[in-house]
Amino acid sequence: MKRRQFVAVAGSAGLLAACGQKQDCDNRIEGNTSQPEKVIEWNMVTTWPPGFQGLGTGAEHLAELIGKLSNGRLKVKVYGAGELVPPLQVFDAVSSGSVEMGHGASYYWKGKLPAASFFSSVPFGLNSQEMNGWLLKGGGLQLWQELYAPFNLIPMPAGNSDMQMAGWFNKEINSIEDLKGLKMRIPGLGGEVLKRAGGNPELIAGGEIFSALEMGRIDAAEFVGPYNDLAFGFYKAAKYYYYPGWQEPGTTLEALINQQAYAALPEDLQQIVKSACLIANEDILAEFTEKNSDALKTLVEKHGVQVKRLPQAVLDHLEQISEKLVEEQAQANELSRRIYDSYLNFKNKSKVWKTMKQGF
Repeated sequence: MKRRQFVAVAGSAGLLAACGQKQDCDNRIEGNTSQPEKVIEWNMVTTWPPGFQGLGTGAEHLAELIGKLSNGRLKVKVYGAGELVPPLQVFDAVSSGSVEMGHGASYYWKGKLPAASFFSSVPFGLNSQEMNGWLLKGGGLQLWQELYAPFNLIPMPAGNSDMQMAGWFNKEINSIEDLKGLKMRIPGLGGEVLKRAGGNPELIAGGEIFSALEMGRIDAAEFVGPYNDLAFGFYKAAKYYYYPGWQEPGTTLEALINQQAYAALPEDLQQIVKSACLIANEDILAEFTEKNSDALKTLVEKHGVQVKRLPQAVLDHLEQISEKLVEEQAQANELSRRIYDSYLNFKNKSKVWKTMKQGF
């Protein structure tokens, strides 16, 4: 009995010595070996005005999702356009590692990467549902990530604004001649199509559009759709509101993730970041779908906006230009060609099913 008591006491003493202090020892004896998790803090910059509905709030919601899904282990602070970096420098800020994340739309980087426009919206191209199908199941996301990899970036779909409007105009558009000389805020491939139709496209950040339109720096502007356009008050600066949004039939928003910051995360947090992007991708689309109808009604009934459809002859001419332009984009290099082929194959494959769905 004495020998057994000695062994027990010696064993306890050894355990206490190994633990270093009583509290740690109690934890080990009770089986509680967990240590407080280190909180990782990231910054996210966006191309959207701070807190702007649908877009800015969508980025904020993405950050909140990451925090909640990680149980507070990864916290993301959001900075709106201009709060930390100018809106059109988001790509470079995340690429350089100045910040860990960004939120915007890939066609803003067309000057740096012409093929990037395929992953936001192509004129007369895929709608929002088809974009999700191509990116998530049709190989589009893999090509997108391959395109961005040399820039130290991982892109993810993180929202969709759905079909947009053709824009706000201070004069009626009755023929293709009315587009010649037109100074219009329109980004991406849509801007290139307008240029070839005789117009003068300009890339202006969202928060600067109203003043440019009101002061006459531009004659027309497209941004998103009724939900956002109402909030910006474009109806105060232009009389005519045209549809359909030929230039952006289903615009995907993107999350940009710095490769080094992502690689430094534990595997579970890596999956949380990507999963949160996919949740935000669906949530933002649902918000635009729900809000646009009410906003359009307000624009027409309260503010007297004149909603007009672009003449079919104008749309047909723009589509012809677009087809040639998009094919030219594919000639830049081998990766651009693969992106174009993948996009076009998916578009052609889904065309029959789309026609059947829209047949009632």
